[in-house]
Amino acid sequence: MKASSMLMRKRLLTAFVALAVVFVALFGRLFYIQIVDGGFLRAKAAEQWYRDLPLKATRGRMLDCNGNVIADSKDVFTLYARPNAVKDKAKTAEAISSALGLDYDNVFDKLNTSVGEVTIKRKIDADVALKLRQQDSLSGLYYTLDTQRNYPYMSNMSQILGFTNIDNVGQSGLESYYDKYLTGVDGFAYTSTDMAGREVDGSVTKYLPGIPGCDITLSVDANIQSFAYDAVTAACTEFSAKSAQMVVMDVNTGGILAMAKSPGFDLNDPPRNDLDLLNDLSRNTMIVDMYEPGSTFKIFTTAAAIEAGVVTDNDTFFCAGSRTVDGQRIRCWRSIGHGSQHLADGVKNSCNCVFMDLALRMGTSRFYSALKSFGLGQKTGVDFSGESSGMLMKESNVKTVDLARIGFGQAVAVTPLQLITGVCSVVNGGTLYRPYLVASVDSYDGKNLATRQPIAVRQTVSESTSQKMREYLTGVVASGGGSKAGVVGYAIGGKTGTAQKYAGSGGIAQGKYISSFIGFAPADNPKYAVLMIVDEPQGYMYYGSLVAAPYAGKVFAKIFDYKNLPPTMLPEREYTIMPDVVDESVESAVAALEKIGLHVEIAGEGEGKNVISQTPIPGERVATNDSVLIRC
Repeated sequence: MKASSMLMRKRLLTAFVALAVVFVALFGRLFYIQIVDGGFLRAKAAEQWYRDLPLKATRGRMLDCNGNVIADSKDVFTLYARPNAVKDKAKTAEAISSALGLDYDNVFDKLNTSVGEVTIKRKIDADVALKLRQQDSLSGLYYTLDTQRNYPYMSNMSQILGFTNIDNVGQSGLESYYDKYLTGVDGFAYTSTDMAGREVDGSVTKYLPGIPGCDITLSVDANIQSFAYDAVTAACTEFSAKSAQMVVMDVNTGGILAMAKSPGFDLNDPPRNDLDLLNDLSRNTMIVDMYEPGSTFKIFTTAAAIEAGVVTDNDTFFCAGSRTVDGQRIRCWRSIGHGSQHLADGVKNSCNCVFMDLALRMGTSRFYSALKSFGLGQKTGVDFSGESSGMLMKESNVKTVDLARIGFGQAVAVTPLQLITGVCSVVNGGTLYRPYLVASVDSYDGKNLATRQPIAVRQTVSESTSQKMREYLTGVVASGGGSKAGVVGYAIGGKTGTAQKYAGSGGIAQGKYISSFIGFAPADNPKYAVLMIVDEPQGYMYYGSLVAAPYAGKVFAKIFDYKNLPPTMLPEREYTIMPDVVDESVESAVAALEKIGLHVEIAGEGEGKNVISQTPIPGERVATNDSVLIRC
C-alpha cells in the first residue's frame, strides 16, 4: 500500500512537470509570436487586408544663378488594375486602350491575370488620366500620383543637365552626378481590401506623403547659356560642321556660366530608342573629351617663358617659314614666313617659330613644371562625371623635336574645360580656380544645406606676367588674327587656334580641322572668358580667326548688353576697300593687303604660288585690322 502511494506521487509529479514544460513552451511561443515576431506578423496580416500604392516623391529642381527654373517635375499618373475587382474586363480594356493608345489585346490579357495587381501604364498626362477616371462604370482601376522631369529650355542645356530614366533616376549629366540630392523619399497610399484584393466598401484611403528632393542652384546663367547655344547652333549650320561647342567662365571664380554644344537633343524627348545616338548627343565633350589645341596653347607657352625670365619685349625672332629641329623641318602656319619680329608681334602673328624658340629656351623640365601648374595633364576637379585629364607626354620621353612642337600646341591634348580654366589663371592675376557647375544645395523647404565658395588651387604666374599677357592678347584682337572677335568700344583679349585632326592610323586627316578662339573681357579687368570650338568646318574657311572668332565676338557683345557694361573706348575702327589680288603671287598679295592694315590668312601652300580666290571679294568694305583669306 505504501509502495503504491509513492508510485502515485511520482506519476503526479511527472505529469505536473510535463504540464509545466508544455505550459512554458506555449507561453514562450506566445511571447515570441506576440512580442518578438509581432511586428512582422502584423505587417503580414496588414498585407492581406490593405493594398499600398507608391507615391513618388517630387525630384528636386535645378535653378540657374538667377533663380530661373531650368529643370523641374510635372505631375503625371500611373494606372494600376486589380483584375479581381474589374467587373467588365472587355469594356474596361476597350476604354483603357482607347484613352491611352495601348494595344487592346495586351490590356485585356493583363486584366485576365491571376495576380493581385498589375501596372497598366506609367507617366500618363494629368488631363488624360482625369478623363479616364471620370468614367464611373469602370471598376478595379487605381491611380497614383507620379512625376516626370520637365526641362523648360529643351535642348539648350542637354549636355549639362543630362536626363533621368522612367523611374526618375539620373542617368547622365548633373541629373546623375547630384542624383542623391535631387532624389526625394517616396510616400504610400493605403486602401482596405478583402482577401481577393477588392476594395472594401466604405474604406478610407490613408496617405503617407513623400518628401521632395533638394533643389540645386547652378553657376550657369540661363541668358548667357542661350547666347552660347545660339552661337554654336549657327556655327554648325554656317560651316556644315561636325559639331560646335562653347564654354563661358567667370574669370575670377571658376564658375561655369555657359556650356553649350551643337548638335544636341530635346531633354523632354530624348532618343531612347537609339542608345548610340543618345550617348553621342548627351556626351559633354567639353569635359570628357580631349583635343589638340593648336595655337590657343601658345598662351601657356608665352606666359611660362615670361615667368621663367627667358624672354623680354626687345628679343627678336626670325621666321623664314620653318624651323629645323633634330633634323626635322617644322613649318610655320605661314609658309612664306613672318620675317623679323619681337615677342608681341610673334603672339599677334601666332608665329610657330617664335613658340618653338620659347619652348626650347625653357627646356623640358622648366616648361613641364609650368604646364602642370596651369593644370594640364590632370583633371580640374569639376563636379561632373567622366572628366578627362588630357594628355601630356611623359617628361622623360620628350625629345627636342617634341618639345618644339608642344611649344605651339601640337603633341599635346587638353579638354576645353582645362584650356579655359588655365587661361583664366593667366589673365586674372595668376590664380588657378577649380571650375564648378553647382553653386548651392537647398532643401525643399528652402533651408540652405551647402554653398560653394571659389576654390583657389594655386598661383600659376605673377601679377606682372598676367598684366603683360593681357596686353599681348589684347593686341591679337585689336590688330591680329582675333580681330573678328572684337566689339566696337570694348577692349577684348584673345587668341585663335587652327589645329589639324589626326586619322585613326595616326596620320593627318586631310581637310579636317578644329577651329577655335579663346578670349576674355574687359581686357584690363577680365570678368568673362569665352572659348569657341568648331569641329571640322567644311570648305576652305577653316581658320579659327574666320570661323570661331566671329561667334565669340557676338557672344561678348550680347554679354556686354545683358550686363549693362558701358563701352570703355571710343569707336576708332577705320575701313578700307578690299583690293583684287587674284592671280597675284602670294608674296605680293600678302604685302599689298598688310600694307592697308589687314590680317591675312592663307589657305594652301603659299610659297611660290598665285592667289586663286579671296574672301572678301574685291571692292567690299573691310575694317582695318580685320582678317581676310586668300587661297592659292
